[in-house]
Amino acid sequence: MISWTDIDTIMFDMDGTLLDLHFDNYFWQTLVPQMYSQEHGIPEPEAYELVMAKNKAARGKLEWYCLDYWEQELKLKITELKHTITHKICVRPNVEKLLQELRLHEKQLLLITNAHPNSLEIKMRHTELGKYFHDRISSHTLNKAKEHHGFWEELKELFPYEPARTALFDDSLPVLRQAQREGIRHLFAIKQPDSKRPALVAEEFHQVEDFEHFMPSLALKTAETD
Repeated sequence: MISWTDIDTIMFDMDGTLLDLHFDNYFWQTLVPQMYSQEHGIPEPEAYELVMAKNKAARGKLEWYCLDYWEQELKLKITELKHTITHKICVRPNVEKLLQELRLHEKQLLLITNAHPNSLEIKMRHTELGKYFHDRISSHTLNKAKEHHGFWEELKELFPYEPARTALFDDSLPVLRQAQREGIRHLFAIKQPDSKRPALVAEEFHQVEDFEHFMPSLALKTAETD
């Protein structure tokens, strides 16, 4: 249970938090290697190993999230390719219901994602979740990934918020840990970012199994019965 009266600003990650991470895992680990194999005329297993090696080399850098970088690196039309599988974009259970309730309670809602602006646009257009947020911010705007030192401090210059009265929902432990180091108080991890893969092992953060358990209306009912 979360005490919403202690929170003014709620930040949500996108992929793996609001949306099922299966779309992205399928895209990068299945579709991209398939297309690389076809485009460059090499066996698919070899293409997979090559794409995964490049992925591993870029992990931890802002480039890892950048579609422009991958279009150059892989010589594939990555953004166009994403458009071909938008039917796989899936909103996690009870996300929209929670966002609706939080807007009714006049909370400041921010979507803070490492996703490239093109990917953000594709997913917001497909899901229509953008209407619930006061703003949607890609880390590319700050030229710094969310897990990098100083991201959350710099974000305050764009969108003032009080860290002690802010909640962050994110499926990335490095992101949550960096947010914690920079003072954000209410931190929540996602138990199963990809619905087709096993749940993550619980670590130091409360895990969200279903957003239904975080409804302000549920907290109100609980308070009334206590």
